[in-house]
Amino acid sequence: MQVVLDNCTGCGYCMRDCPVGAVKVEKKKAVIDHHMCTDCQVCFRVCEDEALTPATVPPEATIECDACPIKCWIQSGYIGSCHRYKNENGMLVRTAPLQSFEDVADIVGPGVEEIIRKPVITAIGAGTTYPDTKPAPQIVSENRRGVDVVTVVTEVPLSYSSIIVKIDTDIPIGEEGERIFVGKREIGMVETEQYGSKMLHIGGVNRLTGKHGFLIARTITDLANRKPVKLKIENGTRLVLQVGQQPVINKQKAEKMRVGCGSATLGILANFFVEAADEVIILDAHITGQLSRHVAGQFAGAKPTGVFLKFEESTPGRYFGDHGNGWGGTSITNPVDIIDRIDMKVARPGMTILISETTGQNGIMLQVAENGTPQEIPLTAKAKAALEAISSTCEQSRVSAVYMGGAGGSARAGVTRYPIKLTQAVHAGKVQLTVGGCEGYVMPGGGITFMVDVEKVKSGSFYWTPTPATICPLEYTMERTDYDAMGGHVEAMKPFAAKDPDSD
Repeated sequence: MQVVLDNCTGCGYCMRDCPVGAVKVEKKKAVIDHHMCTDCQVCFRVCEDEALTPATVPPEATIECDACPIKCWIQSGYIGSCHRYKNENGMLVRTAPLQSFEDVADIVGPGVEEIIRKPVITAIGAGTTYPDTKPAPQIVSENRRGVDVVTVVTEVPLSYSSIIVKIDTDIPIGEEGERIFVGKREIGMVETEQYGSKMLHIGGVNRLTGKHGFLIARTITDLANRKPVKLKIENGTRLVLQVGQQPVINKQKAEKMRVGCGSATLGILANFFVEAADEVIILDAHITGQLSRHVAGQFAGAKPTGVFLKFEESTPGRYFGDHGNGWGGTSITNPVDIIDRIDMKVARPGMTILISETTGQNGIMLQVAENGTPQEIPLTAKAKAALEAISSTCEQSRVSAVYMGGAGGSARAGVTRYPIKLTQAVHAGKVQLTVGGCEGYVMPGGGITFMVDVEKVKSGSFYWTPTPATICPLEYTMERTDYDAMGGHVEAMKPFAAKDPDSD
C-alpha cells in the first residue's frame, strides 16, 4: 500500500481501521510500516480522499495467505490481518495451537453423554476451509463404544453474523430502536428489554457489508472474546461493556439486577412486606406493584389502605409504569409523587407506607398525617429488613452475550460434497453442531443458523477478517455411516491421535 501525500489530509481513518496497526499519522500525513502491512486494503477502502493506492507486487519473503478472500501478503515474522496466521521462516502457520475437547471441557461444562454430543477435537486453532470446495482442515475420527464417530472442524468466516448483548440492569439505557455507536459510527441498535435486562443487537450482514463493516466485525469479535468495549447510544448514554463483568453506565458501575418486576417482587417477598408497613409500593418501569391490592399481599394478610397510584392499573395491584431516570427506571424521581391520592375513609392517621425499587437499593418510609398527607419518617428496623430481603435476593448486574451466525452457505462444502444433506442432518439430529466444543442452539427453519453463549467458548477463539466477517470455530460431529451417506470427504479423514500426557 502506498500513500499519495498530496491527497492525504491526515484524517486518521486508515490508522483507526488498520487491523495490524501498520498505519500511523505523522505530521498530518499517513505513514505505512511496509513490513507489517498485509495489503488487506482496509485503509484503501475507508480513505475518503483517494490518498492510498494498493501495491501491485508483493515484497520479497512474502507469503500470500489463502485462508480467506483477502489473501494477505504476510512478511516473515509478521501476522495476517485476521491475527490467525503468521509467516514463520517462509511457512504459514496458525498462531494458536489446535485444541481438543478436553482442553475446553471445563469451560463448556457438563453435557448429556451421547455418542455424538461432544466433538473429537474443536475447531479452535484448526484453520479455515477456503476456497470452499476443498475439504475442511481437520476431519478426524475415533471409535466410541464400538461406533466410529467423525468430527469435521473449520474456523469459518461468517458475514451473516451478529452478537446479542444482554445487560442486567434497571438503569435506563435507551429506547427501542435507538442506534448504537462506536465513536461516530453506527454499529447496531437497542432491542427490546427482557425481564430485568436491556438487549443490544450489534452487527448483522447488512451492517457488516456497509460502510462501517470493519469496525462492526472488530466490535463483535472483542465482545465475543470478552474484551471491554466502549459504546454510545444516540440519546447520549455511554456504556463500557465486558462480557462476564458489571456494566458501566455513564461512568457508574451497575450493582444489582432486579429480583423481578414490581409485581413479582411483591409476590416473592409479601411476607416480609406485611411486617414492614401497612402499604408497600415497588416502583418499576414495567410493572409497579402495590401490596394492599396485589393478590400476594392479600394472601399474606395486607388490608385495604385507600392509597391510589398515578400509573395505569392493569390488574389489581399491578400498574404499567413508564420509563425515565427515576426510581426503578421510571420517571418518578421523588418517590412520594407515585401517590395520586389517599382516601381517608379507608386510610387512617399513622398508617405507614414503604416505597422501594426492585433492587431494594433505595427506600423511603412515609406516615399518613391527620389531614391525609404522607410525611417521611426514618426507616424502621422491619422496613430495613424488607429492603435487605429484596437486595439479597437480587443477582449482581452483569453483561452476557450470544454470538449468532449463519453457517448454511458455502462453508458446508468443506464438510460434504452435498451441502444440503449436511443441513438436513443437522436439523434431524444426526449431526451435532458445536462451537469451540460448546453445544450451539440451531434455530428452526432453513439453513444452519446457530447461537452460542460466548462465555462457554474459550476466550480468544473468535476473530475477524476484513472481508469483513467474523470468524467462528465450528465443529460437526456425526456417526461415520451418516458421514458416508451425505458424501463426506472421507479421503481426507484421519484417525484422532490423543495427546501424550507426558509430552510438552
